Amino acid sequence: MPHATDVRTYRLPTGVRPSAYDAALSVDLDGRRFSGTVRIELALSAPAEEIVLHAADLALDRAVLHASGRQVPVAEVRTAKASETLILRLAAAAPAGPATLDLSFSGAMTPGLRGLYLAGSGLAATQFEAADARRVFPCFDEPGFKATWRLAVEAPKGAVVLSNGTPVREEDRGATRRVSFSETPPLPTYLVALVVGRVDALPPVTVRSVPVRTWASPEKVPLTGFGQDVAVEVLPRLEDYFAVPYAFGKLDQVGLPEFEAGAMENAGLVTFREVALLLDPSTASLAQKKRVAEVVTHELAHQWFGNWVTMTWWDDLWLNEAFATWMAYKIVDQWNPGWRVWLDFDQGKAAAMQLDALRSTHPIRAEVKDVADAGEAFDLITYEKGGAVLRMIEGYLGAERFRDGIRRYMRRHAKANAVADDLWSALAEASQQPVVELANAWIGEPGFPLVRVARNGRALRLEQRRFFSDPASATGATLALWPVPMVIRYRTGGRDVEQRVLLREASTEVVLEGEPEVLCGNAGATGFYRVAYDAGLLAALRSHLGALGPAERIALVQDEWALVRAGEREIGAFLDLCEAFAGEEDHAVLDELVARLATIEHRLVEEKDRPALQAFVARLFRPQLAAVGWDAAAGEPDAVRLRRAAAVRALGLVARDREVAVEARARLDRWLAGDRAALEANLHDAAVAIVARAGDAARFEAFRSLFGKETDPAFRRRYLLALASFEDAGLAHRGIDLCFSGDVPLQDSASFVGALLGNRTARDPFWIRLRAEWAPLLEKVRGAPMLLRRVVEAMGALVERRHLEEAQTFLAEHPVDEARQAIAQTLERLRQDVELRERTQAPVGGWLAAKA
Repeated sequence: MPHATDVRTYRLPTGVRPSAYDAALSVDLDGRRFSGTVRIELALSAPAEEIVLHAADLALDRAVLHASGRQVPVAEVRTAKASETLILRLAAAAPAGPATLDLSFSGAMTPGLRGLYLAGSGLAATQFEAADARRVFPCFDEPGFKATWRLAVEAPKGAVVLSNGTPVREEDRGATRRVSFSETPPLPTYLVALVVGRVDALPPVTVRSVPVRTWASPEKVPLTGFGQDVAVEVLPRLEDYFAVPYAFGKLDQVGLPEFEAGAMENAGLVTFREVALLLDPSTASLAQKKRVAEVVTHELAHQWFGNWVTMTWWDDLWLNEAFATWMAYKIVDQWNPGWRVWLDFDQGKAAAMQLDALRSTHPIRAEVKDVADAGEAFDLITYEKGGAVLRMIEGYLGAERFRDGIRRYMRRHAKANAVADDLWSALAEASQQPVVELANAWIGEPGFPLVRVARNGRALRLEQRRFFSDPASATGATLALWPVPMVIRYRTGGRDVEQRVLLREASTEVVLEGEPEVLCGNAGATGFYRVAYDAGLLAALRSHLGALGPAERIALVQDEWALVRAGEREIGAFLDLCEAFAGEEDHAVLDELVARLATIEHRLVEEKDRPALQAFVARLFRPQLAAVGWDAAAGEPDAVRLRRAAAVRALGLVARDREVAVEARARLDRWLAGDRAALEANLHDAAVAIVARAGDAARFEAFRSLFGKETDPAFRRRYLLALASFEDAGLAHRGIDLCFSGDVPLQDSASFVGALLGNRTARDPFWIRLRAEWAPLLEKVRGAPMLLRRVVEAMGALVERRHLEEAQTFLAEHPVDEARQAIAQTLERLRQDVELRERTQAPVGGWLAAKA
């Protein structure tokens, strides 16, 4: 029997299992309430004196159990609030075998973004992952309890009603309409979904007999075409990869005005934050298009990996998310190779490596005691590190053998549940390789290796130890070892040679075919490890950057920056490396340089040295902008457009170049007046940010008005975050007031907090007010636990030691149970950032003075 103390450990007994749900729900949009009935077909493995299932904040009006052809009276109904369960104590034991449980219930829509909630004007939607189906239906709300669903929904006449199944019958009931849906394949409860209200769509497009429709608020339907095209393009590619037809009859995609995550893979009814689905191809940046394509493909990959075959429990959440992350990039790259999306994948991998270098990281496959733990598992380690490890394993096994193993896994566990070792076993059988050993070493241990590479003639010495970004944590780090699948490429005698090494030991020596002129220790940058080159190898790389591919040049910058953070490289040497990229033309490499230089400008520069740093950045990037100009030529390649965008960001946002700021303002004003040729699509985001920083009160009101009336979600969000970026003291305070006004959409609250803490004028007054008004802000975001963690993580934008000390004290006095991991990681990273600032400010100043 669950009690209050069970809140962090309770799981349902497995002796009673559901096989089918037949549910009816009546939704009152105006009253924000619902009521319903559900008949659950059960299988009892042994006689049962009680039935335990989940329910949260529901009123149970009726409970009847039928078994062996007779009714078994329910003697008592008890609610265990801590474990969110209903305990139905039976008057007599129900016999083993099939049974049917009939329940009627009612409840209220949740005020947050979970359960059944208001997702916009006249629009309700569900979000059930990880465990919020229990807020709408009494059910067995764990992923291991898969069952079929038949659902009927009654809603106000005129409201669109969507669910997982295909509509099979509609009934006119006067002021309401009842829609009955076809039965689904077996699903866990977190994949059941419902959308009711004001949405519309263009006519469906059928691909391989699957009708595909993309829905949005009626005024935003013109923005649905691109997301629809992506789904139509990638769905057949996914069917071909898995060799399993799409199983859910139809595909609806819905853009919701309020949504907590990026998207949710509900079977046959995928829901999205609008910015992750809707765009106008004529005004969207390439980054927006790639993001929508990646998110749509990620969610469709889940229809197989997660929906067709489902994890047994949340400790294998990574099975869903890591695979969908990796698969999305693979499929989008097949569809549009010119986008080079693997370079975007590498940016996500780099962010995961930053997190995984902390003491407070966790393994990919982390222990999950309950759904509160599950909520904290939706992070960079689960998604991006997991995806990077899958990519590394695919590279080791070969793409065809990896795919064959996935197909074997899909066939073997169709419509059922699986665990990680089921996947590894299928891959091992297909490849005849020691996959279980390799994979479990990477998913079961936190962190990753730093591989030191040193050359002596043709001999290459490799040494590994766990990498920590904290210099003090390196002590004792040699104990952790990984089987590291390394691909080493080097140039010798005028030709390029690749050698593969599975580094299992703490150190080994590799004999090369010849003495290398230049060597890369992570060819293609596909390995999840950092490389520290000896002085000779690093000097050769710096002198022959063109010998590296774009991904390898990016990895070199990232690795050297990580070594600076870890106290193993001097900041001056890193700035020398940045200077060596003066002739770089690849936009992805330029983006990495801009990001690193922006961090130095934000954290490491004393005020007296800021003009010198800005001058250095300007020297690096003025030639870039001069080479491409502000105006895009007809038919200009994306590579040139994105090179221009990187240069404008560097000059306008990092160097704060006056000429660029003036030009950005003039072009943005012409764009806003209707001249769309004045500002190439990839420049709009940077232009808005540049203009906001130096904007006056009239500009603040103009952006606020644009935020209020814009229908394109990317532009609307852009104008909103601009309101947190004004550096005039009075306008910064108006941005702070806006944060607490209720005008910022809940889904954007964490981003707005982060923007204010990143604003050098707003930072201190907002930090004071944030702590003073923490309780009401916490109450606002508690209905969206993922956003709550993001608010905590936004504190990482603080800069000085006093901020760190204040944050440590404040979070100790105001613990947030839902964000324990986020608090530990944020404080650890902030402490390292402060220490990095304190030990590098003077050297940065000295380096800049020497270059002046």
